[in-house]
Amino acid sequence: MARRSPREMRATVPGGHSEGAVSTLLVGACPGAPACAAVHTYLFVDGLDVVARSDSRMVGLDPRRLLRPGGPLYPTDMPCEVEVAAREQPEPGPEKLTFRIRLRGGTVIWSDLMYPGPDGRLVEEVRFRLEQYLGEVERAYAVLREPS
Repeated sequence: MARRSPREMRATVPGGHSEGAVSTLLVGACPGAPACAAVHTYLFVDGLDVVARSDSRMVGLDPRRLLRPGGPLYPTDMPCEVEVAAREQPEPGPEKLTFRIRLRGGTVIWSDLMYPGPDGRLVEEVRFRLEQYLGEVERAYAVLREPS
């Protein structure tokens, strides 16, 4: 039997996240007090909370910081490392959650991820259609700016 590369095997896993698959982003924000100590961002990829699944001790950074026009979640042609979450309480281990964001044509790519997908397999990279991605970031920022 011919041996297949890990990349080829990942791309053909039934029910798995194939290399060319397109994900959906949904952004939410916690309003802060009294629900939480501070305002923070939720990043849902295909319905999964990326921050909580990556490290349950982390909380998303302030949405005004992440979602502002031209802010860290806006992709560029050059890959950039983006901090999306930090630990609230001092504990051993990483103090922040980062991943890389880049734009390739009409696709936004998040890489250097490490969270379990719905099937338990490790998700290392996700891709979004540029229109859906930017539309969701802009929608979430507009909601944040609306008077309560």
